[in-house]
Amino acid sequence: MPAIRPVGHEDRLSLVEHLDELRTRIILCIVAFVVAFSLTYWQNDRVLDLLNKPLDHAHRVDCKNPSKADDALERSGCFDEAVGNYLKSAGPALTSAARALSGLAGADGVSAAARAQTARSVAALQASTAAAQKAATLTPKATTGRQPVTLGVTEPFLTTITVSAYAALLLALPFILWQMYAFVLPAFSRDERRVALPLMTLVPVLFIAGVLFGYFLALPRAVAFLQNYNDGAFDILVQAKDYYRFTTVLLVAMGVLFQIPVGVIAIVRLRILTVKQLRAYRGYALILFAVIAAVVTPTPDPFTMLIAMAPLVVLYEVSLILGRLFQPPDDAPSRFAFLRGDDDDDEDDLD
Repeated sequence: MPAIRPVGHEDRLSLVEHLDELRTRIILCIVAFVVAFSLTYWQNDRVLDLLNKPLDHAHRVDCKNPSKADDALERSGCFDEAVGNYLKSAGPALTSAARALSGLAGADGVSAAARAQTARSVAALQASTAAAQKAATLTPKATTGRQPVTLGVTEPFLTTITVSAYAALLLALPFILWQMYAFVLPAFSRDERRVALPLMTLVPVLFIAGVLFGYFLALPRAVAFLQNYNDGAFDILVQAKDYYRFTTVLLVAMGVLFQIPVGVIAIVRLRILTVKQLRAYRGYALILFAVIAAVVTPTPDPFTMLIAMAPLVVLYEVSLILGRLFQPPDDAPSRFAFLRGDDDDDEDDLD
């Protein structure tokens, strides 16, 4: 039984053969997920770093302008950075002072007691120099950044496993979806496949595009706003499992929202609504997209909301073009004629 390509529409299989095909495809999906999980767990530090970047950048402040560091932990980070810079500069200064004292002790007319005292002072300065240099090397590299915290004994391990599994599912998604499509495609006729295949191909592509859009645009702005909101009143610590749950939900939501073309084409093919009516409802769609963008990017900045809203509007307009290409004939039967308002067929096409 070929498990990669779909079974032909004309093929006749028994129930046992269908179950055998289903089992084979499930096994292939599990193997693909295990391979992807092995990769993401092996590189779990990179995966976690990618997800931690928005949180880290949300708490980074310019310590040259400490007035913007309202969070006590951010001020503590700026203090550590200032102490580290002081220790780095103190070493050369103490070395210069020791050399100056040594030079003065060697001048004419200096008593033996003064030379002895100077020697002790030089030794103390040299010891202080070594201590300052050692302390400077211990200064944290990222003093104002932030990483999620773990509270339970098993939380670091379980969180790493969970995040790696999510990343593996995203990597294996195209193959898993293809196996699902290949199993159900034999139920479609040749004409129905012409519609189903483009839709099935669009789903993983649009989902991944939505995840990328959410990661690079929506997630950083949402985390920055939420983490810096009234931060002067709180010592902000973010628990790892809550942070990764938030990022996962937001990225999945963006991936689902990018399925607008698939939804529109399905509505048109089922004759629930026509392309003409979808164009007439464009204003309502814009209001809906504005609400969705405001929820997904909860910031008071209108520019951020427009950034999240723009791809939804573009996808809707592209969906209308694709819907016209896939729209069935006008005489095709419909179970949803009462939603379409067929009495208005005489109206001009709205552009």
